Amino acid sequence: MKNDQTISQAILKNFLGQSPDWYKLTIIAFLVINPVLFQLNATLAGWALVLEFIFTLAMALRCYPLQPGGLLAFEAVVIGMASADTVLHEVEGNFAVILLLIFMVAGVFFLKDMLLFSFTKLLINVRSKVVLSLMFSMVAAFLSAFLDALTVTAVVITVAAGFYGVYHKVASGKHFQHSDHDSSQDSEVHELHREDLDRFRAFLRSLVMHAAIGTALGGVMTIVGEPQNLLIANVAGWEFIEFFTRMAPVTIPVFFVGLSTCILVEQARIFGYGARLPDNVRAVLADYDKAETESRSSRELAIIIIQAIVAVFLVLALAFHWAEVGLIGLAVIVLATAFTGITEEHRLGHAFEEALPFTALLVVFFAVVGVIHDQHLFQPIIAWVLAMPETTQPPVFFLANGLLSAISDNVFVATVYISEVKAALDEAVISRDQFDLLTVAINTGTNLPSVATPNGQAAFLFLLTSALAPVIRLSYMRMVVMALPYTVALTVSGLLCVIYAL
Repeated sequence: MKNDQTISQAILKNFLGQSPDWYKLTIIAFLVINPVLFQLNATLAGWALVLEFIFTLAMALRCYPLQPGGLLAFEAVVIGMASADTVLHEVEGNFAVILLLIFMVAGVFFLKDMLLFSFTKLLINVRSKVVLSLMFSMVAAFLSAFLDALTVTAVVITVAAGFYGVYHKVASGKHFQHSDHDSSQDSEVHELHREDLDRFRAFLRSLVMHAAIGTALGGVMTIVGEPQNLLIANVAGWEFIEFFTRMAPVTIPVFFVGLSTCILVEQARIFGYGARLPDNVRAVLADYDKAETESRSSRELAIIIIQAIVAVFLVLALAFHWAEVGLIGLAVIVLATAFTGITEEHRLGHAFEEALPFTALLVVFFAVVGVIHDQHLFQPIIAWVLAMPETTQPPVFFLANGLLSAISDNVFVATVYISEVKAALDEAVISRDQFDLLTVAINTGTNLPSVATPNGQAAFLFLLTSALAPVIRLSYMRMVVMALPYTVALTVSGLLCVIYAL
């Protein structure tokens, strides 16, 4: 009996690892309640599951969401809230995104020497935090308009993690070149450096958030900016230029509102922004850059040049859509490793460590989306909006899409809404002109207000669950707070443009 108690206690202790006991009990409660709710009311159970999954995302720093979220999704399929076929259908429909995560993120990993070299020069030479923030936001927006938000986010994560790792080594009393250093642990950080390290974390948090918002500002503009944009354009029959011009009355003014918000929050130092780069950190990074420059061999310089050439190939390949994004990422891996001498399997493996856990989490997320689909959670909202007067429909669609995207997934919301609106057009319920207006409202609604939460956009969720987030103390709620001024500014300006500019 004593042995049985010991085993049961061990099982409970092993369940979700080092997570707090209250968190473990909460997940167990969810698992017990959901089947009961499903028997009582399937719709209520569906919305409960969505909120529970959001809770696991919010607690990402307590426990990686894959395990608790996966348990919830697994149970949902077992009790019939969604079928395994539906989950597979969602995965197949987003297979291009999965390929992107597996290969493109790893591809960016093999460009990190060049990226760190370039951005270190930028960080050292641009002393104005406002100018630096604007540059990060504008570059992220421009790249996202022609590339992909996840790719741009992977670049930002790589650069920020590189900066952090350099200073953390020095703060721990080690040299720049010291290998096998764990930058997630502060136990070795000298007391004199702790305040600077905290300020540096705040500095990096603000930069990566400006860049993340920038991916939304640019991603909404073009057919290739976000996965749902291409889907919407295909249904509407719009080519690249027509898509851009139809979105421009909303996206161009909102872009400048976003940049203005960037300046405002940095100048006012509110909502977690405004942290400046500590002088001691700048000195360390300058010393690092100087030491790297002086000690850089011809072979290392050749590696940077090769990576720069591969980066140019990446931009051109994505801009002209030579292949699916994930396949371009695979080409980047092959080119960057073949010409820089990385041929050992274990050296290749490190590049995939960042993306694969998130890829698994995204598949779990698609299972939750399958529940939303099978339980028709959004159908009543769509029917309600289409019953409104035509002049009211675009702004209501914008707000409804924004709200649903913020709590679920903008790709799924856009897919459901554009399908329903196309069906209404085919059945002559709405005119072609009204369809075009609603399509603009759907695209902008799923891309702009969805910055409110990390689960609203895949790029935000990727940032939250990355290895960078815990070391710079970027939690779910901190992301929500830091995104709040942008959420308000982009939603209000976007809504006004939908009402008065379309």
